[in-house]
Amino acid sequence: MIEQEFELKSDFIPLIGLLKHTGIAATGGHAGMMVTEGEVKVNGKKELQKRKKLKAGDLVSVGDYTIKMIAAAKA
Repeated sequence: MIEQEFELKSDFIPLIGLLKHTGIAATGGHAGMMVTEGEVKVNGKKELQKRKKLKAGDLVSVGDYTIKMIAAAKA
């Protein structure tokens, strides 16, 4: 299992944006298909909302990947 953290640059990131940004999905269309086909879990539950707003503390699981959302570091 590959675990990583993703630092948010704002209050949230859409689910398909995260999948694309991390390289788990090659394109936005691919990310959308992964969500539609039930391959993605958010906080342990299957997520079918492509644009689900992910916030600090959320845990996203796709195959062997687990990504923990963390708040942006304050300057």
